[in-house]
Amino acid sequence: MPLVNMKDMLQHAYDHGYAVGAFDLVSLDFLQGIIDAAERSHAPVILSLAESHFEYFDFELIMPAVETAARRATVPVAIHLDHGASLASAVQAINTGCNGVMVDASAVGFTENTHITKSVVDMAHACGVPVEGELGYVPGVEGEDAERHPGDVAYTSLEESTAYVEQTGVDFLAVSIGTVHGRMKGKPRLDFQRLKQINDALGIPLVIHGGTGLSDDQFRQLIANGVAKINYYTALSDAAAKQIKNNINSANNGGYTTLLENTRRVIAEETERCIHLWGSAGRAAEILAQCEAWNPVEHLIIYNIDGLDNHGTKSMISKGKRILSAIPGVRKVFTGEAVKQDASFRYTWLVRFCHPAVIDSYREHPDHISFADNMFRPVAGERISIDYLALDSQPDEVR
Repeated sequence: MPLVNMKDMLQHAYDHGYAVGAFDLVSLDFLQGIIDAAERSHAPVILSLAESHFEYFDFELIMPAVETAARRATVPVAIHLDHGASLASAVQAINTGCNGVMVDASAVGFTENTHITKSVVDMAHACGVPVEGELGYVPGVEGEDAERHPGDVAYTSLEESTAYVEQTGVDFLAVSIGTVHGRMKGKPRLDFQRLKQINDALGIPLVIHGGTGLSDDQFRQLIANGVAKINYYTALSDAAAKQIKNNINSANNGGYTTLLENTRRVIAEETERCIHLWGSAGRAAEILAQCEAWNPVEHLIIYNIDGLDNHGTKSMISKGKRILSAIPGVRKVFTGEAVKQDASFRYTWLVRFCHPAVIDSYREHPDHISFADNMFRPVAGERISIDYLALDSQPDEVR
């Protein structure tokens, strides 16, 4: 159950005046440290994976670990694609296990940003997945993440933000009011009046990117003016790096594991400090009681084939698996043949959807319609199709 609908999670935070931390992870030490902190604090948390960090890890390789950690956690968790580069990135993220996505088109003009974001919203909402958009531009200033966000700050416009939300249908809006990616240089000056006006006009959860370096009072003012999600990475990275440097200085002939000792602990400590500061500590039970559980649907088809030989049957199944696997919201496609020769139905499809919304969007998707009408239904006249909602999702079910 602890993997929950991210829209429900952030709406609860917005309605009750606190913020959920979206902590970017780049390794298992980050993943475990973030979960440790959330569980100790009895707090909801967002496990965030930024496409700009994919050079540090294989996204498809780490996602099973992220999903397993989320499903076995004792607190509500969401999994989010941060700074996705394209519509294709969002589809991949959803099909790999993310239940929230952001495709960052903030560096282009308003019209193009709106067009790109709307295409992502249409696709993701058909999968039951909420979308974060960004208007304005949050630049990088100093540190590990800064070079990924070149350029000057562009503040979010009140007028454009209203039109953007209306035209795209985004669920959350990341705003630019003076924060930066990476480390702050000097004392940050945030435009709280602009933020208040945007919040008053939109009435949806707002997001801050570049949380490192802000004061406690600034965080409180952000939350008081509609910020329900705070992205955070640089301070976690710096804490881990400092611990590794300390290990190097103190270790005698230390190996890899010795040099990484206690990095998970310091990541957890900084995460826990933020959780308490942002007001999400102790909120886990409320979230679990009020949010939709994020459980998959199994689309089962058992069928017999007429008019194809064994080679033709296997070719049809192979093509279908490739086509159907690429449809947004499809987590996995299993195809099988009955073990016993006298089985009533010889073949099966088992298609895992990320959310019940995919039942309709999958059925209506042009690739599914084309395959079903032209390749499958003409030879599979005898068939049974049923959709099953998972009663629970234990870690060993994540494949």
